[in-house]
Amino acid sequence: MVAAPKQRPAVVPTEVSPKATRRTYTAEYKRKILAEVDACTKPGEIGALVRREGIYSSHLVDWRRARDRGDLESTKKRGPKVRPPDERDRTIADLERELRRQKARADRAEALVELQKKVAELINLANTEQNEMSR
Repeated sequence: MVAAPKQRPAVVPTEVSPKATRRTYTAEYKRKILAEVDACTKPGEIGALVRREGIYSSHLVDWRRARDRGDLESTKKRGPKVRPPDERDRTIADLERELRRQKARADRAEALVELQKKVAELINLANTEQNEMSR
């Protein structure tokens, strides 16, 4: 008797979904949805709208509060406010840069003076030795 090869079931590849990201809504979209909600008059229309758009009723509550505060009218950006650069800060930075440059120049000049002193001492020493030998 010959055994027939066993049939293995096909393995379904496991699908790994990418990391979920938080949904964001623009102020324009929020205003549009709130306008549609305000236009609803019959019972169940708001529920149908929420299901159609895939949003929660808590979104409507938050968006209404934001609209009442005036947050949906302006295009405010999140995060720290950008301060315009102060002219004094730029002047201070320029002065500090100039001070560093002048200090480096003064250090080089002092090093040159020290080198000249050493050279003069060596020349003076060599001259005195020549004078002593020639006597």
